Amino acid sequence: MAILSAQKVPAGGLQPVYAAAAGGGDQAPVGEKLALLVRNGDATSKTVTVATPGTVGDLAVADAVQVIPAAGVAVIALKSSLFRDPLTGRAAITYSAVTSVTVAVVQLP
Repeated sequence: MAILSAQKVPAGGLQPVYAAAAGGGDQAPVGEKLALLVRNGDATSKTVTVATPGTVGDLAVADAVQVIPAAGVAVIALKSSLFRDPLTGRAAITYSAVTSVTVAVVQLP
């Protein structure tokens, strides 16, 4: 498991630096201007799941699940109100498989 760092997007734009998705999952910072970018360079689709540790009443909130097609890209807003783990303070991210999957976290201005 890797802890991803946010890359600040300056006014002139950013070419984010991607890291290989970790087989055991990743953790990312959360906040209203943070987003997870996921690139799937494989020939088959991959599923990314971001855990939602909260509840509403006594009911669990469903995890955020995004299916990324072959050669596709996904952007997932990392809202702290949804994804902040009470123990780590970060989002917990898992992948159906990590072959050719790369990730980056960006912080918008």
